[in-house]
Amino acid sequence: MKNNKLKGIWSTIKKVIAYAKPHKMYFFLSIIFAFLAIGLNMFVPVMLGWAIDCVVGVGAVNFGKLGRVLILIGVVAVLSATFEWFEVYFENILTNRTAQSMRNKCFEKINRVPLKYIDNQPHGDIMSTIINDIENVTDGFLSGFKSILSGVVTIVSVIIFMLSINIPMALIVIVLAPLSLLISVYITKKSKKLYKERVNKLGQISAYSEEMLGNIKVVKAFNNEKQNIDNFQQINKQLYASSEKASFYASLAWPCTKLVNGTLYAIVAVSGAFVCIRGHISIGQISTFLSYVENYTSPFNEIASIVADIQIAIASANRVFDLLEEDDEVSDEGCPNIVNCNGEVKLKDVCFSYTSQSKLIENLNVTATKGKTIAIVGPTGCGKSTIINLLMRFYDINSGKIMVSNRDIQKVTRKSLRNCYGMVLQESWLYNASIRDNIAYGKPDATMEEIIEASKLANAHTFIEKLPQGYDTIITESADNVSAGQKQLICIARIMLTKPPMLILDEATSNIDTRTEMNIQQAFDYIMEGRTCFIVAHRLSTIINADEILVMNKGKIVEQGTHQELLSKNGFYTQLFNSQFGG
Repeated sequence: MKNNKLKGIWSTIKKVIAYAKPHKMYFFLSIIFAFLAIGLNMFVPVMLGWAIDCVVGVGAVNFGKLGRVLILIGVVAVLSATFEWFEVYFENILTNRTAQSMRNKCFEKINRVPLKYIDNQPHGDIMSTIINDIENVTDGFLSGFKSILSGVVTIVSVIIFMLSINIPMALIVIVLAPLSLLISVYITKKSKKLYKERVNKLGQISAYSEEMLGNIKVVKAFNNEKQNIDNFQQINKQLYASSEKASFYASLAWPCTKLVNGTLYAIVAVSGAFVCIRGHISIGQISTFLSYVENYTSPFNEIASIVADIQIAIASANRVFDLLEEDDEVSDEGCPNIVNCNGEVKLKDVCFSYTSQSKLIENLNVTATKGKTIAIVGPTGCGKSTIINLLMRFYDINSGKIMVSNRDIQKVTRKSLRNCYGMVLQESWLYNASIRDNIAYGKPDATMEEIIEASKLANAHTFIEKLPQGYDTIITESADNVSAGQKQLICIARIMLTKPPMLILDEATSNIDTRTEMNIQQAFDYIMEGRTCFIVAHRLSTIINADEILVMNKGKIVEQGTHQELLSKNGFYTQLFNSQFGG
């Protein structure tokens, strides 16, 4: 079991190194300057010893030599500080560029994984992985390993200098000093599980915060602020508990190592005094030796602290690589494109369920010919929006076939399939950019004339022109500087611009008032002409003119026909219609 853990840690380290490898030049530059700084710092205690020995007694001071030594110490100090600055500078470049590479890969990954993965993961937790965990990885591993390497070089250098001054005292230091490291390793081992728990709790609190902030209006509408605060405080309490325990063990390392080092310092000072009395070394050499003792023990203290950071980095790295190693959606590389889509769609014996335990859509058969408008209605949860997800291949069917232009959509590229559809959803999505950029989202190279034409067709041009900056008006992050209806009109203009051969309208007018809906219906009539359309609707008044209405219930089509044909059956559709129009 222990070997498996070690293999797992080493495997994680190798993965991190793979991301840092392209930037290895900065690692080596940082190490070179670190070694140069260490080398100069090793001579500072020697020079301080020389300075002390220049002061023999009252009236017996070698001012000439003392002045030269002090100037030399100043020059060495300036050079050492300069080298340390370059060390930190190149180390920061290494960590920042590695973090940049890992974040790019993570963001690329979330655009390649199946939509099911995104739907099933708290979005705040994914954000925490991309932001906080990667920061922990680069700080813990890259900075930590560099510091450990520098510490080892410092220890070896100090040993050489101490042995050159006094071998017996050097052996005492060499034997006793590592006790502080052993204590730190023991304490760190105890805290490993706690650090992992802490990282997970950070992800949870990030996910909850993102979820609540994104829906704060709903929270306030239901007067749920207190429950919201209580839930947050509960998660925060768990985070505090895990952090407190981890910090307790981590805080033990420093005083324990200081106790060992302080005891060692006292032993060396006392023994050095006796050696000096016997005339074997000078006062200056004792001072030099004591400085080396401190230089020798400091890396052990730093390594103890770094090991704790590495524990956090390991826990964070596991979360990062869990995301990066998630399976991509099934590749469509090598598949042909749909060329010249004719607008014909066929669903043959389609079966689909989100989970194996709960069946949803079974043996669904639908045929939509070019220019036909298919409306999909039914109670909430019956599978209406699921059909849209399957048509767009956001989810893959379990069995059966979906054909577009006589091509199996699982055997063509997703890009060409999705280019066949223009999609307007119930929840209009605009991003923080100008209205012009939002409309041109599906066609970035569109001219201003094309954008204005699309806006006019969507009846959005008039209100856009009245805005302070017109088409250059920046949509705020929450899009609260335009109304819900205006947001939807901008989204509709976005589709008008691309002129796709087929349309999907998923509750596209549900957030628009009746007057606005009447205005855009003309635009829909224009763009729908000659195009295959799938309309998901709760308000049956919007689909009474559809060529065919699919009435769904519990994942199955229970009725099928035109509005009048369905009413004449006096069945499930009639019940839905009467529930909205009072019989």
